[in-house]
Order: sequence, then structure tokens, then C-alpha cells
Amino acid sequence: MYGFEALTFNIHGGYLEAIVRGHRSGLLTAGDYNNLCQCESLDDVKMHLSATEYGPTFKTLIAEPSPLHTTTIVEKCTLKLVDEYKHMLCQATEPLSTFLEYCTYGHMIDNVVLIVTGTLHERDVQELLEKCHPLGMFDSIATLAVAQNMRELYRLVLVDTPLAPYFSECITSEDLDDMNIEIMRNTLYKAYLEDFYRFCQKLGGATAEIMSDLLAFEADQGLIGTELTRDDRRKLYSNFGLLYPYGHEELAVCEDLDQVRGVMEKYPPYQSIFSRLSYGESQLLDKAFYEEEVKRLCLAFEQQFHYAAFSYIRLREQEIRNLMWISECVAQNQKSRVHDSVVFIF
Repeated sequence: MYGFEALTFNIHGGYLEAIVRGHRSGLLTAGDYNNLCQCESLDDVKMHLSATEYGPTFKTLIAEPSPLHTTTIVEKCTLKLVDEYKHMLCQATEPLSTFLEYCTYGHMIDNVVLIVTGTLHERDVQELLEKCHPLGMFDSIATLAVAQNMRELYRLVLVDTPLAPYFSECITSEDLDDMNIEIMRNTLYKAYLEDFYRFCQKLGGATAEIMSDLLAFEADQGLIGTELTRDDRRKLYSNFGLLYPYGHEELAVCEDLDQVRGVMEKYPPYQSIFSRLSYGESQLLDKAFYEEEVKRLCLAFEQQFHYAAFSYIRLREQEIRNLMWISECVAQNQKSRVHDSVVFIF
């Protein structure tokens, strides 16, 4: 029952909740970002990050030859996130361990779609694996990359990956040959979000309340800005969310961003997002959604005794996106644009 989590939550979840709140306190602050935006070179960026929670991770960069590259900084930051995640997963018991696995399924979908695309275009196996996100790796991912044809690839996905239920329900082996890659990814992501939503509802309590809001927000904004047809979009909307069902019906027939805006502004939570944008400022929409997501993720920490705090992984991923943007601006001597895409977390 909602409100009684405090009686038993700490038996299995108390230690890890304390760990994740400690990780949250180590996220970069507005002061850190202001200092990073003043950096003149990537070595300056590295030096500043070495004085933060990233310090131990960046010690290995001492031996890196100059010049330093943005990809190297991003890889090291991602490595820290992966290490934190693996530590929590090793310590977790059910149902928290399953919840943490769900948090990585989005990256698994991206990795599998990347390998399917690479297989279609006969790309090098090792090159594909290097481009996969570390949080979306699983033991048998390398076997997918050696498939000789789409039918064999489909069989391997069904046998060897955690995504097997989503593939078996939504996609056939024939679909892999001619299905639009974007449709494939969104079909799998729709099945994943609906499955994750059902799992959180079963958990109940504050976890269900907070995660319902976070997942609904992700489901509502998922197809904004895609080039898919009306019929394709209509099939790919999730069966939950603030816009479900009438908002989804209206969005499916929208032809441009201004029409999307007209639909979204009918719903108060999204009206505040679009009110910050002028008409035609589509390039700023992604940042506006990121800012809203960060705000909701931070609010999850205002309550205790729930699993939603473990979605701090998304906050760390936003931090890495910020660092990648700042590093690119510094490397390309575009410091005037450095604040354009930075989303402050605190």
C-alpha cells in the first residue's frame, strides 16, 4: 500500500538508495558548468573534471597522447556511469535488480537496431560493436553481429537477448528485410515502455506514482519531429501517457511543428514547455524537453523509499551530453555557442 514503504523498504533497498543519492550529489553543478564554459582547450576541460567526481576516472588520461579528443572525454565519463550502474546491479535484489535492467533496455534496443542496420549494409563486426552503448551491452551481442542473413539474425535475437519478448510480439523475420529502421526502433521502444510501465504499476506505492509520470512524459514526446507517415505514427504511440488517447489521435495527423504545438499546448504540463519557444524555433525543442525531463527527474529525489531515484542514470546521461557539447565547442573554437545546448541539472 502507498505510504507504508518505510516499514520494509530499507531491508533490501536502503543501502542502494543511499548510494544513488550519494551519486546524485556528485553531479556537476551550475558553477562547474560555468567554469567548464571558460575553458580554452580540452586539456583545461580535463583538468577541471579531474577536480570533480570524475577525478579517479580521468587519472588514466595522463598517459593519453596529445591532442585530447572529445570522444575520449565522453568515453571516460560514460565508463564512470557504467561502473556505478554495475555496482548497483550487483548489490540489488529483486525487484530492484529487474528495475535496473529495465533502465538499460532502451540502450539495448539502440544497439540491436545498430547491428541490424550494419548487417544489412555488410559493415565490419568490430566497428559495429565499438559504436554500441556500454549500458546496452549483453553477453551474446557479439553473436548477433556474425549473422549471415536477416532470418538468422532474427533467430539469434529471439534466443539470446533480453529483448526477445518485444521482437516476438512486434516484428517478424520478414520485417527485418524491408522495415524502415526508424519504425523498427520505435516499435520496439513502444513495447518496452509499455512493459516497463506495467512493471512499475505492479510495484505500486511511490515507485508507481513517480515512474508513471516519468514514463508518460517519455512516451508522449517520443514521436515528435519524426518523418513517419500518419498511419505509421498512429500505430507507434504508447497506450498510456497524458496525451493518450485523444492527444495521440491529433498528433498523428500533424504535418509540421506548429500543428504539433497547437495540440500539445492543450495540456498544461506541455504548455509551459512551448511557452518558452517562439514559433519556428524547432531547433530549441529538444533542449526544452531535456530541461523538463531533468526537472522531473530531480523531483523524484524529493520523496524517499522508492525505486524512481535509480533513474538518476538519466541525469548522468544528460550530464555526459552536456560535457560532449562543451568539449566540442571548445575543440572547434565555438565558445559563443557553448551555452546553446547545456541543460543545467542543479
